[in-house]
Amino acid sequence: MLSWLRWWLVAGLLALVALPVNAALGAMMFGVHPVAAVLAGIAQSAALLLLLVRLREATALQFLAVVVIAVAVPPGAASTWPLTVPGLLTLMAYVGLVAARYSGRAALVTWWASALLIPALVLLDPRGRSVEDGLLIMILYPVLAATVLGAVLMIRHWRGIRRELADARHDVEVEQSQRAVAEERTRIARELHDVVAHGMSVIHMQATSASYRIKNLDPEAEAEFGRIAADARSAMREMRQLLSVLRAEDADGELAPVPDLGGLPDLVASARRAGLPVQVRQTDAVRAAAVPERVALAAYRIIQESLSNVIRHAPGARTLIDLGLEGSDLVLSVVNETALRPAEPMETSGLTGHGLTGMRERVRPVGGSLEASARDEGGYQVTARLPIGDPR
Repeated sequence: MLSWLRWWLVAGLLALVALPVNAALGAMMFGVHPVAAVLAGIAQSAALLLLLVRLREATALQFLAVVVIAVAVPPGAASTWPLTVPGLLTLMAYVGLVAARYSGRAALVTWWASALLIPALVLLDPRGRSVEDGLLIMILYPVLAATVLGAVLMIRHWRGIRRELADARHDVEVEQSQRAVAEERTRIARELHDVVAHGMSVIHMQATSASYRIKNLDPEAEAEFGRIAADARSAMREMRQLLSVLRAEDADGELAPVPDLGGLPDLVASARRAGLPVQVRQTDAVRAAAVPERVALAAYRIIQESLSNVIRHAPGARTLIDLGLEGSDLVLSVVNETALRPAEPMETSGLTGHGLTGMRERVRPVGGSLEASARDEGGYQVTARLPIGDPR
């Protein structure tokens, strides 16, 4: 849009300047009949605008104006015959504008046609003027017009080189940015593996070896250690899948774990084994709804993080997970009551607080919203609204 406006502004300015100068000077200084001078001026100015959309018609109109001026100038009235000085400048401006607007081939054809038009007018002059009368312009115009043509084409070539250099710099910057992102992903994957894998491996080893290390271990405790080991293996498997995605951008999408609401029973069972009384209330409409994969993943992770927060900050608190549909939105809430026993913090307080941030980052890409706040009667509540489109 701005490019087209710029072209029309330049051509319009040239036309506005050329019209009065051609008409006035042609009649006053070169003896052209006022009607012919005005008509030729209008034609030359209109051609400057018309070339933006119709090159052939504009060139024909420009050449027609030149013919009218060549015939209308009285013998001996102008040393620049078959052109007037304003007509000469306008014709040169026309060739330059063609060179700026169209291809080099079109500009060269226009220049050649105009350079051949001048001697043709001199040789076919109906007023019987000699070749010597038009010799100056036959030599001067092609040289001046070629200078304008060459200058415009050189500027265009220079600007093209600048654009190519700018594009090349942009490509290099994008490549460097992508390389930096890939290196950062690899670094994060490495750090996650070194930090988390070691801790989870120790937990798994201790849980699986408990029956051998602890004498007279009752069956219930042994089963509990088995569940701990299974949870550790599951966490390690999921972490390795995530690390595979982090390490390679083109990794198969199936490597990435995509849990959905179908995994909710296992998640709730894991929370109950951790001593958290959890109740799930899920409507039939939610079970029958076609929840998009991204929304189901976001819902699962929000519930997972909410339960983790309850386990960390309100151990033993009764918790309700509520899933329902409101129009085309999946609405879920995780509400917990006050803790039954004091929490034993697992992390330094200054390093916590990422859970709510992560949940908000989960709902933002799917166009949802999330509210989290303490309850007046005690406990905490997290409510998320996730659009799923047509639930059928």
